[in-house]
Amino acid sequence: MWVIFSVLIIAALAGLLELPTLLRKQLVAESWVFSSLLFIGTLLCILHFGRVKLPNPLDWITYVYHPVSQFVFGILK
Repeated sequence: MWVIFSVLIIAALAGLLELPTLLRKQLVAESWVFSSLLFIGTLLCILHFGRVKLPNPLDWITYVYHPVSQFVFGILK
């Protein structure tokens, strides 16, 4: 529980330090990207420390490219 609370505090501090600078320079697109990545990273970190089973991105890539590799190996046989 303390780890999740610490992650939230660190993410809030990072946002409070960086966002005003980005908005002062009128970098709206960059502030949206920063906020989105900070949110996604914070969420994944909380889920990881909450012992939630997260899917492996390599499994998705394997699922997508497996039929393609079977086709190529079938042609090369």
